[in-house]
Amino acid sequence: MAQDWRLFQGGDTRPHKVETWPPAPPWRRFGDDARRRDKKRPLPYLISDEDRDVVNMALHLHRPLLVTGRPGTGKSTLAHAIARELMLGEVLHWPVNSRSTLTEGLYSYDAVGRLREASLKRRADESAGTEPDIGDYLRLGPLGTALLPAKKPRVLLVDELDKGDVDLPNDLLTVFEEGEFEIPELARLGEGKRVQVQYAGSREKAGITSGWVSCSVFPVVVITSNGEREFPPAFLRRCVRLDLKQPDEAQLQRIVTMHLGEEVGARAQELIADFVSRRSERELATDQLLNAVRLRSSGVRVDQDVLDKLFRSLNEVDAQ
Repeated sequence: MAQDWRLFQGGDTRPHKVETWPPAPPWRRFGDDARRRDKKRPLPYLISDEDRDVVNMALHLHRPLLVTGRPGTGKSTLAHAIARELMLGEVLHWPVNSRSTLTEGLYSYDAVGRLREASLKRRADESAGTEPDIGDYLRLGPLGTALLPAKKPRVLLVDELDKGDVDLPNDLLTVFEEGEFEIPELARLGEGKRVQVQYAGSREKAGITSGWVSCSVFPVVVITSNGEREFPPAFLRRCVRLDLKQPDEAQLQRIVTMHLGEEVGARAQELIADFVSRRSERELATDQLLNAVRLRSSGVRVDQDVLDKLFRSLNEVDAQ
């Protein structure tokens, strides 16, 4: 008989130890061991021939790839798949929100921190006339880092651009067209002045001369959108557009098998069919199916009522 899967009972239940904590699904494992396993056994990215060709068009044209589609269709994962397969290093991630600005994506400057450090030095030694190195208070953002000159491009994921300010897409146009930007705080130091500045995703520093960052090869820019609003025509003309469709039943079967193994995938056919039927009535994402299959295959009793609750609780549309 299957054990009671409810670890927490509530009410006046006496405190009790959980001898064996439930193992995490593969996509919810953390720490160095999990990262090493992911690198050793990366999952393939399932994509249609038509969509694959659109991705390659963007790579050959050195244009941003604007990826649209419902949640769970693999928009963000595509950037990581490109970086992994083409060996382009770690993905530079810029999650956009309503407060995001172009400058934030390019660089940040801690002017207050530099002023405070200078004040402390003067108090410690009134004769000291050296100012703190400005490079220690500057840091390139994900977009600024992607534009550093390099032999091979970096992959930049601009995630959920449609959540940003209405002017942000237009602000990005000049940078995408010119492939360079200026840091005024460094430009004011004078022509030819070279400053070492830390960049995103690393503790290393890059040398910036005369305050200008200019790419030698345009980065692989993947921009995702959930379709919450339209983008300006001028912005759309400069992007290669890809609309990812929801995976069909056969694709879902392959996704479940990839993540949870052949044995679990073979037992999940009925649940996958049920998921596809529910998806025609409400918006459901693929990761919700994976969670449901994992819960049912974890060795505890999970009836249809529990699965109904799971789909509802993970559905952001119903939760609003």
